[in-house]
Amino acid sequence: MNASESHQPPDRNLALELVRVTEAAALAAAPLVGMGEKEGADQAAVDGMRHMLHSVRMDGVVVIGEGEKDEAPMLYNGEHIGDGSPPDVDIAVDPLEGTALAANGMPSALAVIALSGRGTMFDPGPCVYMEKMAGSPEIADLLDLDRPLAETVKLVAERKSCAISDVMVVVLDRPRHEDGIAAIRAAGARVRLIPHGDVSAALLAVTERSPVDLLWGIGGTPEGVISAAAVKCLGGQLLGRLWPRDDAEREAAVAAGYDLHRVLTRDDLVAGEDVFFSATGVTDGDVLLGVRYPSAGGATTESLVTRSRSGTIRRILATHDRAKLRAFGGGRY
Repeated sequence: MNASESHQPPDRNLALELVRVTEAAALAAAPLVGMGEKEGADQAAVDGMRHMLHSVRMDGVVVIGEGEKDEAPMLYNGEHIGDGSPPDVDIAVDPLEGTALAANGMPSALAVIALSGRGTMFDPGPCVYMEKMAGSPEIADLLDLDRPLAETVKLVAERKSCAISDVMVVVLDRPRHEDGIAAIRAAGARVRLIPHGDVSAALLAVTERSPVDLLWGIGGTPEGVISAAAVKCLGGQLLGRLWPRDDAEREAAVAAGYDLHRVLTRDDLVAGEDVFFSATGVTDGDVLLGVRYPSAGGATTESLVTRSRSGTIRRILATHDRAKLRAFGGGRY
């Protein structure tokens, strides 16, 4: 096999294979929903996702995973995933986005995965956080991390031909956001505070008929890359700017060559032209229903599956036979 063959771009809709991966993670984590076991639920999701990933025909490298190898025995950054056959791809995963949400039985926990061609996903390096803003195609050109928030929400209201009091901004409930929240409310707009869930919030900001118009705030950089992949597939825009937590992190980022003033678009964060994204609900949320058990031996899932090249968005409702899943899943589910 020559080099051009081994680095061929994806020529099939991998998203339809990846949905099996996020379904597996969600089904594995679901029995621990509400049990107060963050680590247990997360590990179950990781195990379910990794087991199914090895069946996907691809040579994948985890760019955004569960941490470094010594800290994450499975789905660590740099791990090779898939059966080793072409195409060569970058993978970003969050087997259980919102571990605390799942542990406490709260809404909007998801299992998510994104995939793009090899070398096209942004490596966050030492920067754990980034400032983010995301919105639908209707307001994509209005996003600006340097413009005062009050002005942006006013522009959003004008573009949508609605009262500013109708504009809703989703923000992580963190002390670092107090000034921004005050500015949004002083302008007359509303704020939806969420305890966790950067990716689900980004999905909410770009999903049609959503109660949310805009995402703003400082959240995880890895989640920013996954969100950028989702936004690239769904439409709209996501902007991000690295946000070092302290002087040591700032110095490390500068030494590694990162421009801390640069505003990164969705295409900077995920540069591939053929991007795939899949999310499956673990607990009920605004975007997806969680895993449910309509019968003693059955389970249902809802997933959002999309591909940037085609722009097709699928919602997949699936019914699973848990006994059959356990038979080939090594006791999972």
